[in-house]
Amino acid sequence: MVLVLVTGDLHIPHRCHDLPAKFKKLLVPGKIQQILLTGNVCDRETLDYLRSVAPDVRAVRGDWDENPSWPQSLIVQHGNLRLGVIHGHQCVPLGDTESLSAIARKMDVDVMISGATHRFEAFEFDHRFFVNPGSATGAFMPCFGSSAKAKPAQDKTDEPEADSTGNEPAVALDPTPSFTLLDIQGNVVVVYVYQLVSGEVKAKEMRRTHIMMRYTRSQITTTMSYSVMRVTAESGRFCGSE
Repeated sequence: MVLVLVTGDLHIPHRCHDLPAKFKKLLVPGKIQQILLTGNVCDRETLDYLRSVAPDVRAVRGDWDENPSWPQSLIVQHGNLRLGVIHGHQCVPLGDTESLSAIARKMDVDVMISGATHRFEAFEFDHRFFVNPGSATGAFMPCFGSSAKAKPAQDKTDEPEADSTGNEPAVALDPTPSFTLLDIQGNVVVVYVYQLVSGEVKAKEMRRTHIMMRYTRSQITTTMSYSVMRVTAESGRFCGSE
């Protein structure tokens, strides 16, 4: 089992001063093996903090990052599973499913991880799985121009959308702070999304199963299930509990 924290679009200190304290309480050092950052971390102190949570931290460069050594994209291999990571500002419009799918095909990945919209999403499209962890700080998302066609954030009591047709880019103007954990168990990826709703952390589980490998590409069958829970010792067992 490999536990991967996926987060990004923190915008510290430009739009937020720090990660939410209740998120930090969950991120116990030594329980997460890898952190994938979708960009726009922005400050060195937060990066150092994340390195204290997990020894293996990998990042792509967002449009607000100043670190020239971070790549625009990266591929991470876990067994037969290929994970691709980009910030997402390369997609026009932001969050467009067809654009993301084209990038995923070019990178030849099974799971495409991206950010930029500040809004959590997880969905299957074109035999691949797409994950956007949202913004862990809930940093506001400015919408420039009429071409952005932003989709307002869902009511904070709603469950996050798990599917997308790609017809409208999902841009959160009033984001709910969120991050995701990927529990990779062979060909099975269990996705946990943690959201800060009305001052309380809520966790939701989504299961994706890769059940058949053929040639050099994964032929994917998807099984998703959803459960809403408070962060208890069970739901927070990989991070720590409140």
